Amino acid sequence: MFLFLSSRRALHRLAGRAVFGAAHTLLSACEDAPPTRAADAQDPRANPEIATQETAKRAVRAQDFMIVTANPLATQAGYDILKAGGSAVDAAIAAQMVLNLVEPQSSGIGGGAFLVHYAGETSKLTTFDGRETAPAAATPELFLNAEGKFMGWAQALGSGRSTGVPGALRVLELAHQRYGVLPWARLFETAIAIAEEGFEVSPRLAAMLARSKERLAVFADVNAYFYHGNGTPLAVGEVLKNPEFAAVLRDVAKNGAEAFYRGPRAEALVARIAQAIHSSDAPGYAGMSLQDLAAYKAIERPAVCGDYRAYRICGMGPPSSGGVTLAQIFGMLEGFDLAALAPGGAPSAHLIAEASRRAFADRNYYLGDPDRVLVPVAGLIDPAYLERRAGAIDPDRVTLQKALQGDVTPPGLDPRAPADGHEGPSTTHLSVVDAKGNALAFTSSIETAFGSRLMTGGFLLNNQLTDFSFYPEAGGRPVANAPGPGKRPLSSMSPTLVFAPDGTLHMVIGSPGGTRIIGFVAKTIIAHIDWEMGIQDAIAAPHIINLNGRTDIEANDAYPNLAAELEAMGHDVKTMPMSSGLHGIVITKGGLIGGADPRREGVAMGD
Repeated sequence: MFLFLSSRRALHRLAGRAVFGAAHTLLSACEDAPPTRAADAQDPRANPEIATQETAKRAVRAQDFMIVTANPLATQAGYDILKAGGSAVDAAIAAQMVLNLVEPQSSGIGGGAFLVHYAGETSKLTTFDGRETAPAAATPELFLNAEGKFMGWAQALGSGRSTGVPGALRVLELAHQRYGVLPWARLFETAIAIAEEGFEVSPRLAAMLARSKERLAVFADVNAYFYHGNGTPLAVGEVLKNPEFAAVLRDVAKNGAEAFYRGPRAEALVARIAQAIHSSDAPGYAGMSLQDLAAYKAIERPAVCGDYRAYRICGMGPPSSGGVTLAQIFGMLEGFDLAALAPGGAPSAHLIAEASRRAFADRNYYLGDPDRVLVPVAGLIDPAYLERRAGAIDPDRVTLQKALQGDVTPPGLDPRAPADGHEGPSTTHLSVVDAKGNALAFTSSIETAFGSRLMTGGFLLNNQLTDFSFYPEAGGRPVANAPGPGKRPLSSMSPTLVFAPDGTLHMVIGSPGGTRIIGFVAKTIIAHIDWEMGIQDAIAAPHIINLNGRTDIEANDAYPNLAAELEAMGHDVKTMPMSSGLHGIVITKGGLIGGADPRREGVAMGD
């Protein structure tokens, strides 16, 4: 076994150098920032992940199986599992454990995830909810100070208040119980070997560490792992080892996820959060308990699906807003002939922005944890309702800078107030199709870059509770996405499967990017279906995003006149870099075609 792992380790090093050491790689310290909240201009989510601008990537073709992830070492780990006869779920587990190491700022076992799965032999479609939950001690006023105002990011983020009960391991274990083929322990071998032997720091991680130096300086455990004794960050190509994380993985590999949620590992996690609460400027919160961890359950839920042209587009339902909001965007665009409009032209960009504007108005008003609040999913994606919503779109001009929610109020739903806030973009996505036709889209996250900045066991803890609305009510009306004990915060993660007109699986897609994830995924599907772009070109196409306000355009040379043309139509426009991480696979009669986002370090591999 040692010789096998060592030779594979060498292969991983070579794969990493081929991608990370390329002379043409250019790092751009750009911002993909959501609009600043009036509550606090120092929102750290205005300092998201750094985009990696590379030369154009080419689509990858394969016959039997394929995996696309955000890092070549993770892709290699998943590929090895598929090559050994593993299932799509097996490959996703192996890849995610490696991503925890090589892309620690984005995801890991200290966070949560959503997984959409298609079983090739039975055609069964299902989803798995591994979203974090608020501890039992959480109240609707979790992030408010004594004056009833938002306490500020310094207290909210690193004080232990922001950390939800992690769901990643439980959801992967549940998916493995349903659709795993190889033994659970086998799926951790590569990550354990990399953690013990070390891996070369990538340009993206190095740039993130350099940029985050001041924000991370007050967190001793993070500094000890990512920075040298003199305070300088790890540089590109330096070897980083994590024996503490390797020990955690060995325990989980041997004893299952229970080793994380009970016993010494759970005790250490709870103690780290308690320490942060005790030393913070915002005490008065009991934090996470051992019972919170022991009681966590991943949930298998039905997918949310909607039609677009002759295709069927399926994704996660609440507490993810991805499936519902995408279905709304596509449902409103159904009546417009985008295929007749040029990609990147103002007429098509305007329609996409206007549909998104209205979908986000509904999202922020109606959506939340379906186990805690009434969410009218059926009404929101009803074709007749969406046709009425689309009827308010003027193809030639903006009619409302901020749309109001539509009326789908079912019996028993009291009036609400829209939620505030935006999600951090530190997330990752991977897409897999195995040799038996099983497929999955898997998006996982720890929220903002480096999560809560708290570490235990060699991994970072999430700050996903900041995805709740900070204010539980507005104007005397409750907010659906208010904090509460045991509640799951609303998410924009959008792992998505697209089915062809004949009912066969056609596309696996998803992305990181905070609240913009929905727009990233929508653009890619539109580019592929309406404008007949291949998966790689569809992923690389510039982004146009509207979250029910300003229309954001990705800085690019392809659409030089778009901003001015949209402004002439009444849009408030801002041009900026955007750090998506789209990873997708298209299934054709001739085989599989994979695409990886040129804005990040991801690669596709298959046979």
